[in-house]
Amino acid sequence: MTHFDQRVKELGIALPEAQAAFGNYVPCRISRNQVFIAGQVSITASERVTGKLGDGISVEDGYRGARLCALNILAQLRAALNEDIDRARAVELVGFVNVAPDFTQIPEVMNGASDLLFEVLGEERGSHARSSVGVSMLPAGGAVGVRSVFEVE
Repeated sequence: MTHFDQRVKELGIALPEAQAAFGNYVPCRISRNQVFIAGQVSITASERVTGKLGDGISVEDGYRGARLCALNILAQLRAALNEDIDRARAVELVGFVNVAPDFTQIPEVMNGASDLLFEVLGEERGSHARSSVGVSMLPAGGAVGVRSVFEVE
């Protein structure tokens, strides 16, 4: 069992299945020592966070949605790297939050994804650069979407 798998088990986290792409692209691409994971939305087989933040969707719901995105990211990473997952280090997250025009708490929402990576990967491997932007719509009506880059050492 990898350290990653042990940590997920300790935290009581159930990783979802890695989702197939919604279109003509791959959900994950390895290039040299980097893993690029396409945008993952706040939807899993067992849970959905959809809608607009600031228009019926709370910051707490958005935070939970960002965590779902991070779970989907980790599922893609696990599928791509198998046993090498313990060598992965987060490099960058870019978050897209489906927002009403006056919603400004985008960083607080995105903390959901960042916090989950810290919990699972630890501070050393889970810390990352991050950008967060508000958008008017996301695929499948998701409240949050996150794309990511990891490095494999």
